[in-house]
Formats: sequence, C-alpha cells, structure tokens
Amino acid sequence: MNKAILLLEDGRSFTGFGYGASGSTTGEIVFATGMTGYQETLTDPSYAGQIVVQTAPHIGNTGVNTRDEESDRIWVAGYVVRDASRMVSNFRSEKPLPDELEKYAVVGIQGIDTRALTRHLRSVGVMRAGIFSGAHAEKPTSELLEEVKATAPMAGRSLSDVVSTSEVVHHKHKGMRVGSVAILDLGCKASTIENMVERGLDVTIYPARATSADLLSETPDAVFYSNGPGDPATAAGQVEALRDILRSGTPFFGICFGNQLLGRALGFETYKLAFGHRGINHPVLDRTTGKVEVTAHNHGFAVKVDGGPEVDSPAGFGRVLVSHVSLNDNVVEGLQCLDIPAFSVQYHPEAAAGPHDSNYLFDRLVAAIKAKKGNN
Repeated sequence: MNKAILLLEDGRSFTGFGYGASGSTTGEIVFATGMTGYQETLTDPSYAGQIVVQTAPHIGNTGVNTRDEESDRIWVAGYVVRDASRMVSNFRSEKPLPDELEKYAVVGIQGIDTRALTRHLRSVGVMRAGIFSGAHAEKPTSELLEEVKATAPMAGRSLSDVVSTSEVVHHKHKGMRVGSVAILDLGCKASTIENMVERGLDVTIYPARATSADLLSETPDAVFYSNGPGDPATAAGQVEALRDILRSGTPFFGICFGNQLLGRALGFETYKLAFGHRGINHPVLDRTTGKVEVTAHNHGFAVKVDGGPEVDSPAGFGRVLVSHVSLNDNVVEGLQCLDIPAFSVQYHPEAAAGPHDSNYLFDRLVAAIKAKKGNN
C-alpha cells in the first residue's frame, strides 16, 4: 500500500495509506456518523466538494451495488476511513468499493485514527483539507498546505449546476395516479423520486437554472426543491423562482437545500454551522405531533429564525411555524407555512439505508395535493 497524508488547513496531519485512486484532492472535510449506508453517502450529490470522514470503523464490508446508488456516480471529493475491508461479504455486492472509488478518481486514505480526527473537527469546526497519496505524499508539508489553503471554502460556493440534470426528465407514477410534481434538481436523490412515484405521483425533473415559468409550465399539482450542495446564499435565482411559486398558491415541499431556500424565500437568513449535521442518528422533534424522530442529515448550513416557534414571514408570506427542531443543538429542522401550502424539512425523509421515521412527510405532500385539488 502506498503512503498517504491527510492535511487539515490548521496544520494538523494524519499519515496512513492510499485508498481508491492515487493522487491528490482538496475540499471541505466533514464527518458522517452512520454505521451503515456508505454507498448512499458516496453517491449523494449533496457531498460534492467535500472530503467525507466515516466515523464507522469498518468500511467496504458489503461492497457496492447499482440498486443502492442515490445518483449515477460518486460525488465526494475525497474519502477517509479507518479500517478498509480487505474482502467483500454480501450477496447483493456487485464489485468492491475500492474499484468504484478508482472508477470515479476519488482519492482516499485509510488506516488513520478517525476518532481523533472527528473529535478534532467536532471541537474546532469543519475546514478545508487535502488528501495526498503516492508521489504527492512526498512533497514538503508547506507546499501541500498551500494547496489546501488555495481551495475555495464552502461558504460562497454555488454547486447546484455541477450536480443537476442537464435536461428535463419525466418519471411516471405507480399504482393509482394522485397528481404531478415538478422537481427543481439541486442534487436530487434517487430515493426521493422513488418515494414520490410509489405514491402515485408523476414527476418531472428540471435543471437547477429552471425558472418559475418552467416549473409551472405543465401546471403541476406541487413543486419540490431537492437537497443539494453549496451555500444557499448563492441561490438568488432559485429563491426568486420560489417566491413566484409561493405566490401562485401551488403546494410546495422542500428537503435540505430546499428547506434553506424556502427559508430565504420567506425572508429569513441562512448561516453556516460549525461542523454541520451528517449521519443517520439525529433526534428531531416534530412540533406538529410532539413525536421525536431519529433522522438522517447532511447539511452544513441552516435557517436562522429569531423567536417563535411561530413567527411572521419577513417577506410577507404570512405566519410560519418552526415545525421541526434538532434536539442536539436546537437548529431549525423544518418550516411550515400556516397561510400558504408550503412546508420543508432540513433532514432526509427519503433516507436510504434509513432511518425511516420521517418517511410520512411524503404522505403530507400527497395530502397537500389532495387538499388543493379539493378546493379547486
């Protein structure tokens, strides 16, 4: 195995062995606290531009397979694991994980103390980092650190166009037809589409630069903004399009990045979290039911709402309820408009490989569509 170095922008370094492709990569380093679902993490477009640290010690045990992909490729900028499995043992496996990492030129590192790394990031916050393997690992540390610090920070980055579809795509409903949904693809996951079509919804996916006129052109029964990477403060066009959609009275649902853009459309600010929420074990309170859900997260930004839990929209869209809140740090995890048919959540109800506590939110979308149709 070839030598590899993980170097953080604050100068801390970890030495291990190469994993996946050999070479160098830089990005924002984040940690994901999931014991399962590494393939879903790797293929989630929301991780574009990020070096992902897996806190679970053993990675690669079950290989990879086409069915579990959340998109058509791996998006992470780099990959960090402690103990990479030397063999694959799962009847669903189609190939080893290292082969898939090499296919998409993902530079990784294995054999480092990921617990120490995670505790460091948990204390000082996420930052830029680089992974250097092979000949790149032999360069002077000062030179490597310059490469890391030359990397664009996540704050201020617009990545939706990078991960979005380039053309309009249609997906037909299954079972009894309920209605139609127009999706603005900001990094949409396959499981989101699957959850909608399984509920009788025809889905049309639009590129990230689609206008409100594009999204409403086929008179959909609802509009959906997907998850995705980057800073929501850079998405002025998508926010203005959403304001048009809210004014039209068309039901709206947003997940993750979509939640942040709804917040901005309603007139609230967004901000960058110190280390973000990533993984499949975050407790969230649904204030509309009083239930606590175990949820999957992947976000480094959040909506800022002062006061509440019920406040007025600064942009004039009526009353807004902070419907969901993190029980770890009180971060806003969901918004529900009380005077217009719009709601969103910061976490992932479509989570694969789980948990599925919040899957009911897709049923709320169906209910909003049926209510709108019943009023027409």
